[in-house]
Amino acid sequence: MNSRINIFVNRACLFAILALVTHASQAQLIGASAGELPPEQHSRFNAPSEADQASSNTNTYWQNGRYGPLQSHATTNHSIPSFGAHLFTGGFRGVRADGLNADYIIAPGDQITLRVWGAVDIDRVLPVDAQGNIFIPAVGPIRVQGIRHSQLDGRVRAAVNSVYSNNVQVYTNLQGVQPVSVFVTGYVTNPGRFAGTPNDSLLYFLDQAGGIDDAVGSYRRVRIVRTGSTIASADLYDFLINGSLPRPQFRDGDTIVVEERGPTVTVEGDVARPYRYELTPNMMSGQSLLELARLKSNVTHALLRGARNTGPISSYIALADFNQQQLQNGDQVVFSTDMRDDTIVVQIEGSYYGPSRFALPRDTQLHELLDAIPVPEDMTDVHSISLKRVSVAERQKQSLKESLARLETTYLGASSATTEEAQIRVKEAELINSFIKRAAQVEPNGRLVLANNGQISNIRLQDGDIITIPERSDSLLISGEVLVPQSVVFTPGREAIDYIEGAGGFTQHADEKRILVVRQNGEVREADEVTLRAGDEVLVLPVVPTKNLQLATSISQILYQLAVAAKVAIDL
Repeated sequence: MNSRINIFVNRACLFAILALVTHASQAQLIGASAGELPPEQHSRFNAPSEADQASSNTNTYWQNGRYGPLQSHATTNHSIPSFGAHLFTGGFRGVRADGLNADYIIAPGDQITLRVWGAVDIDRVLPVDAQGNIFIPAVGPIRVQGIRHSQLDGRVRAAVNSVYSNNVQVYTNLQGVQPVSVFVTGYVTNPGRFAGTPNDSLLYFLDQAGGIDDAVGSYRRVRIVRTGSTIASADLYDFLINGSLPRPQFRDGDTIVVEERGPTVTVEGDVARPYRYELTPNMMSGQSLLELARLKSNVTHALLRGARNTGPISSYIALADFNQQQLQNGDQVVFSTDMRDDTIVVQIEGSYYGPSRFALPRDTQLHELLDAIPVPEDMTDVHSISLKRVSVAERQKQSLKESLARLETTYLGASSATTEEAQIRVKEAELINSFIKRAAQVEPNGRLVLANNGQISNIRLQDGDIITIPERSDSLLISGEVLVPQSVVFTPGREAIDYIEGAGGFTQHADEKRILVVRQNGEVREADEVTLRAGDEVLVLPVVPTKNLQLATSISQILYQLAVAAKVAIDL
């Protein structure tokens, strides 16, 4: 065969993708003489698999009713936390401010350290009295209430220098601030009166009260009230998203009021985390919700469910149109990635030239790809091509799981007629339990046998397929219940028993009647049914150590499943 890549003319898209494949001086094309699947297998391979059907969105569960009318088992809003509920877990409670910062506003009760030296010596701690003054002997009262800490030194220095103008040095410092007690009320977990400093944050006092009541409290409407008037308002969403938080200086008797929660919309689906988001009454739109929710990449649609005056609604909306959607209190929005790609990605491994991955049209057949792949001539076994598929591995895993469950149910649940039989069953039960645990850990490889009467079946490729193009082999592997598992040079004419004897013979656990041959393409056959060839694996299965015919049959079937799905032999 020549090295030119024969690509179908009517597959212009595929040609554009595969045109970069490197030509080799000695290469052959694979699929030209491949055959078709038997008619009875057409439906098995042409029908979309479960994995293929779900590939567009792994986080969408249609069977759970997310894309239809509300179901009784659907997630309730009460099981989803409010956005902001994670704020109050004690993180602010143990961090208390000391108030000693440059912007602190001096108030009655504060303690000020004054040191004067030179022409006169003064070293005192002066309290700020109820009138907002400190009193310095020979200088008189100095009003310091209402000024910032950063302004204190200048104010006191000017007053002292007005009396002692020469050779006098002045130093002042705010030694301590007057503690305050603040009421926290409204929709919080534990309303009460809590001690702190004037410079403690709003979050410190809210955390002291156990945080906002997640069932009815508002994270967006928090007020600080002083003598009947609101001096500051806080939207904790601004703090969570932008880090913005009002920092008023608290006074003794101030009240923090958490108002009742406003309208909320629950967000689920393809989002970073599901939350109940509180929206302001004048911003009940899809755009406002999108500014808060953190969607995963490639989200395309939103399912809106809720209730209106006319009754329940359920709308499936493209994300581009969701911006203008009007929302109401209690709505539930499920975001989803709901768009199927027109291409699939297939991987190649083994003996070939060119790249290892190809982006192909969804309806590409195996022959079309194989005809475009050059391989080393006389080095590639083009009749042993196989394919690993995720959906096949899943079916193998599920079938194995069901077989193990039947074994456990039918045997371990059986009763015993005599004491001796019960003792035997206890020992067998231990062996079976151990066998089930080890067998359940086996991961099937999802190998799909493509060989059919010496030809390669032409099946439709699926996203994630891994096509194996093996090299020609000069060896043969002996594994399973043999004394010395090993690879040996293949010798035409020798039978399986000859190779087993060369590997030391059978172990004491071997079933000498259950010898399998595993082909390079994944096909599994009984050794007495085939003629060995290079690249085969001779697999000796273990004997089932029981006289219970039903049990022996069940375990033998599972051992064969393991050999087919993963090329392993597990003994009891």
